[in-house]
Amino acid sequence: MIAILAIESSCDETSASICCDGKILSNEIATQSMHAQYGGVVPELASRAHIQNIVPVVDTALQKAGKSLDEIDAIAFTQAPGLIGSLLVGGQFAKSLSLALDKPLIAVNHMQAHVLANLIPEHKPSFPFLCLTVSGGHTQIVKCESPVKLQIIGQTIDDAAGEAFDKAAKLLGLPYPGGPLIDKYSTEGNPLRFQFPEPKIPGYNFSFSGLKTAILYFLMNAGKSQIYKAEFAATEEEKKSFIENNLADICASIQQRIITILLKKLTKAAKDLNIKDLCIAGGVSANKGLRKAITAAGVQNNWNTFIPDFQYCTDNAGMIAITGYYKYLAGEFSDLTIQSAARARW
Repeated sequence: MIAILAIESSCDETSASICCDGKILSNEIATQSMHAQYGGVVPELASRAHIQNIVPVVDTALQKAGKSLDEIDAIAFTQAPGLIGSLLVGGQFAKSLSLALDKPLIAVNHMQAHVLANLIPEHKPSFPFLCLTVSGGHTQIVKCESPVKLQIIGQTIDDAAGEAFDKAAKLLGLPYPGGPLIDKYSTEGNPLRFQFPEPKIPGYNFSFSGLKTAILYFLMNAGKSQIYKAEFAATEEEKKSFIENNLADICASIQQRIITILLKKLTKAAKDLNIKDLCIAGGVSANKGLRKAITAAGVQNNWNTFIPDFQYCTDNAGMIAITGYYKYLAGEFSDLTIQSAARARW
């Protein structure tokens, strides 16, 4: 039996997980709530909270899995991408455990782990499969030929889809984190009420900066135009009233456009490459509208669609553990000379 202890600390979630022979036995997550008052994650506060949370979270994960440190075969940790300070806490803790226990160390790419979260359930996609990975910092289409052989075939050339959700929510005056609130209000609105532009980007790449600008001007003009002109500019009172009276329809229309942009590219890639097994991953894969849309697209196109459980969509150590397990089988280990490894992008 191969037992992996995994640690995730890329942003503001401190998480630890135990994986045995590809099965997740525990997946503990400590969420930091203090960032809401600032409208976003404050890196320094996140790092300090990781230091406080990491020991009790690892201890709880071990207890719930019924394992001791002596029974662990390797330590996996998130190397990158993420917040440097946050990554350093998890990385240095993992290296210290590896040294103290004389256990192998496995460095994991956070984005690879999001993709491989689809391998956690018993019902798994068959290789090769495509994964649409959507988060606050990344939007990618990844072709997966094996757990350790992944290729990015499309990605955003500017902003991520998750960032577009969060920026739109902020413009609407919704509290942080606003993306889930757009999803919530969308269920009550008409997604065809307002039409937002679709970027014309070739291939499998994405762009969301133009959409963000269109939403900004749309709200500045109280719905009269998505182009900025002085004659369209609304007063603050007009803008506030327009949002309050049309919030559900605005949210539904914004979400509809982001989802159609994502699925149009995924559909093109699936047809071009003749791949029938399709997955989604990343924090935005928790969006109910996206989950419903890819399921419907699967039925329409005769795809096999796979969606991770909600706990494996946002940042969590379970996905690090399953990735660490497959890297262990492939013999992909790191050593203590690995540069503290933390990097914002990878």
